[in-house]
Amino acid sequence: MSLLNILRYPDPRLHKTAQLVTVFDARLKQLVADMAETMYDAPGVGLAATQVDVHRQVIVIDVSETRDELRVFINPEIVWASEEKRLYDEGCLSVPGIYDGVERPARVRARALDVEGKPFEVEADGLLAVCIQHEMDHLKGKVFVEYLSPLKRNRIKTKLLKEERELARSREKVSATR
Repeated sequence: MSLLNILRYPDPRLHKTAQLVTVFDARLKQLVADMAETMYDAPGVGLAATQVDVHRQVIVIDVSETRDELRVFINPEIVWASEEKRLYDEGCLSVPGIYDGVERPARVRARALDVEGKPFEVEADGLLAVCIQHEMDHLKGKVFVEYLSPLKRNRIKTKLLKEERELARSREKVSATR
């Protein structure tokens, strides 16, 4: 297994639409294992393949306290969503350090395939429901900050671009001293 590089907002690759998975082989299992290792290391509760620049419909999620209940959703779709909405504070591994409220359906039923290609359905509420919806947005090329006002979104983009420039400068200084 290996850690994958997580794309940071506003990287344009985060806006690519993921394609359906049609081959269930060792490469897919390796991708899932690497995504899970990356998510746990970050640490996060969910990761979509889009976030690691693989544009296939693959999501890994673990919302358990013990971090030992990995769920894998391949080619996921929401087949039902409650009319009741809830506001949750969301964060994202692609938007580090930023948390804000996003209103989503309180409960959902999702259908997907497991890593072997077997279909399953899950009904979810709370953090799992939020996580499924959040990660599925990534597969459609949408980042949670797009639910926020243009003013907030621009402030976040400016902040993250500034951090990226400062990080690049510090890397240059380190390599210049070698």
